[in-house]
Amino acid sequence: MFCSLRYWDQDLLVWLNNLGSEPYDAFWIFVTHIESWTPLFLYFIGIVFYYHKGKKGAVLLLGGIVTFIVTLAITDFTKTHVGRIRPNNLATLSDLLRVLKTPTSYSFFSGHASSSFCIVIFLVLCLRKFNLWVYLAFIWPILFAGSRIYVGVHYPSDILIGAFVGSLLAVLGYRCSAYLAKKV
Repeated sequence: MFCSLRYWDQDLLVWLNNLGSEPYDAFWIFVTHIESWTPLFLYFIGIVFYYHKGKKGAVLLLGGIVTFIVTLAITDFTKTHVGRIRPNNLATLSDLLRVLKTPTSYSFFSGHASSSFCIVIFLVLCLRKFNLWVYLAFIWPILFAGSRIYVGVHYPSDILIGAFVGSLLAVLGYRCSAYLAKKV
């Protein structure tokens, strides 16, 4: 069963990656860099403080940062211990892919997916009662995590598991942060 899942994962990666074309490469390379999203992060911080004033906003922001750091740590730990080679580093796959980036670290699971979904889920949980427009923030992790398939460095399962783990940690982190925020 795992063997057929692995082949399905590889086939889906090759198919999705090959949907890309050269005129869009610069856009996806820009999207895949975390620095490209700095204005969005500043906006997220601003709207948390806009809706949650004073100490409550500070506790929620600090909780979000701690949750993000824990997500990164779990992601790095998992990558190191699972040791799944990235598709761009496998000769059998790299010849079939449009490889636009060449990281050499491990693949499972995607740090782009786990961190971006962690941030957005945490943000949505903080702001969903105040503004329904916050759900548009999901555009970011979908583009950010999806870019990793476009540039040829992650399997679809890396993205899905990363999104799941980041979302789960965001819910747990938010619950702890919201509890603490009620105490201040």
